[in-house]
Amino acid sequence: MMYSYQHLFAFTKAIFKNIGCPEEEAELATEVLLSADLRGIDSHGVARLIGYVRLWESNRINATPRVQITHETPSTAVIDGDSGLGLVVAPKAMDVAIQKAQVAGTGWVSVKNSNHFGIAGYHAMKALPHDMIGIAMTNASPLVAPTNSLERLLGTNPIAVAIPAKEQPAFVADFATTTAANGKLEILQRKNQEAPIGWIQDAQGNNSTNPNELKAGGALIPLGGDTGSHKGYCLGAVVDIFSAVLSGANYGPWVPPFVSFLPLATNLVGDGIGHFFGAMRIDAFRSADEFKLHMDNWITTFRNSKAKSTGSPVLIPGDPERVTSEIRLQEGIPLLEPVVKDLQTLAERFSLRF
Repeated sequence: MMYSYQHLFAFTKAIFKNIGCPEEEAELATEVLLSADLRGIDSHGVARLIGYVRLWESNRINATPRVQITHETPSTAVIDGDSGLGLVVAPKAMDVAIQKAQVAGTGWVSVKNSNHFGIAGYHAMKALPHDMIGIAMTNASPLVAPTNSLERLLGTNPIAVAIPAKEQPAFVADFATTTAANGKLEILQRKNQEAPIGWIQDAQGNNSTNPNELKAGGALIPLGGDTGSHKGYCLGAVVDIFSAVLSGANYGPWVPPFVSFLPLATNLVGDGIGHFFGAMRIDAFRSADEFKLHMDNWITTFRNSKAKSTGSPVLIPGDPERVTSEIRLQEGIPLLEPVVKDLQTLAERFSLRF
């Protein structure tokens, strides 16, 4: 089923307002959430709206947080999100990183006491209009087994880097540090399809194609699969440390789950979920115009490289999402039937129409 961006925006904003978000923050949260649907990352868009509402109903999300800096230097800051929506806390934190970069050349912000922040790419891309490189990452609930482990100790822990160019579209890398994000499994569950080999392991550590394996004690596999998972493990660990050990958030197995029906870990080691953001002013290194001109050259060189097959051209990170966004703004956003049912449930809950 197809729905216009405008229709989904109005409905989602109404939901956020109904859980108590002020007008401006409801609009911001909606923009961040729907950026995932526009860019084709359906696992992190309106499909997660009911999850945020359930976290609010469980008193794990504060709809009116007092987001504040608790420690800072000219180029760094730690922000306490006051249990707010990560969709609101994260862009505010990225704004602080950008402000510090404007003064000091670079800005670095670590966040604690937050919640799931949507897609990392949205936050990294906030730096682009300022002729800055943006970096965003977050830890997440433990669903990932480190290399050689049966225990789930890390999250999918995504990393995003956005780099501006002159005439070419920006370079935007946004990826989980697992072979596949948990949201991809959720989509397979809704479609009743199997997962590819290399995405998940069962409770005994064997490869599995069952997208419900996590419910039976299985785990996601770090990026790199059977022969290279140590690399994904390292990347996920770096995200966890930068996002949480650095800020005072929960890390490793103590990170709060996104689903409200799972209890919080006992003996928590920090506050909420953690994020990490960076902004780097290009002219702190070289002329922004020169840099962007060379980024154009870099992008066209890679894009024009000889492809292995005519049907699979060489892409630049961000190309598929940008094209999908253009199409979906015009033609609408497709939603699976289970997602539509969830939205209809929310409509009934708050006496709205969907």
